[in-house]
Amino acid sequence: MSFLNFMSKFVDKKTACSIFGHKIVTVRNVTGHFKEYKCTVCQVELTNDLQDRKTFLTPELKKINETLLNHYTRKRLSSM
Repeated sequence: MSFLNFMSKFVDKKTACSIFGHKIVTVRNVTGHFKEYKCTVCQVELTNDLQDRKTFLTPELKKINETLLNHYTRKRLSSM
């Protein structure tokens, strides 16, 4: 039994993340500089901001990332 499974029986997931820190994995590469992340424990979604800090992924930022990804993909396809 892993430590996180053991802790989840006694402590809420958000509390465990606030004590031990998030276990963040990259969910999607938007561009070479912008990525979307997700905590595997509490399922909180994060993204990069302009200063390369991780911030919470709001619906507005999710829409911006989607637009940026579409623009980036069109630009890459047109340059081939």
